[in-house]
Amino acid sequence: MSVELNHTIVHCRDNRESAKFLAHILGLTPGAEWGPFIPLVLSNGVTLDFATVPAESITVQHYAFLVSEAEFDASFERIRTEGITYWADPHRKHPGEINHNDGGRGVYFPDPSGHGMELITRPYGGWS
Repeated sequence: MSVELNHTIVHCRDNRESAKFLAHILGLTPGAEWGPFIPLVLSNGVTLDFATVPAESITVQHYAFLVSEAEFDASFERIRTEGITYWADPHRKHPGEINHNDGGRGVYFPDPSGHGMELITRPYGGWS
């Protein structure tokens, strides 16, 4: 049996703004609009389909992205250059810091719709 996550829909205030924001941070390119969606394909083939919905319909979610050390450096530099607020923890108690959990590095930051984004260089538990 082979089960993989193929895609998920990310509710946002503006699908283009949110897709372009995350694509920029991750060094990716959003796809062409497809119906109500702006897709962002990740390197493992999972697609985030950004969909515009009324603000009151957005339930804030958390999205964690496993990146290489070099990708972290590049993404973190874009976060800092853009002046995006970031934290070392999901509870926002350590602003302007990154973490070193599991022997890697991690950072939390919000997207334009308030979703919690996370970049990590090691999966939880520290395994490769």
